[in-house]
Amino acid sequence: MSIFQIRQKTSGAILWTGSADDEHTALDAMAREAGYPDYSALPDTLRAAGFETAKLDLIS
Repeated sequence: MSIFQIRQKTSGAILWTGSADDEHTALDAMAREAGYPDYSALPDTLRAAGFETAKLDLIS
């Protein structure tokens, strides 16, 4: 698993940070934490605003 961070494109606000297998899984996890079953269940207006998903490379 990798660490991903999801931001709202328009404001740059960080919406979610956590571990996931890939970008799609990270978007689903963000949606679940917001109370939706998965990313596809988010309202169209939210998805239309856009999200930036970044894989964080953390070095210990």
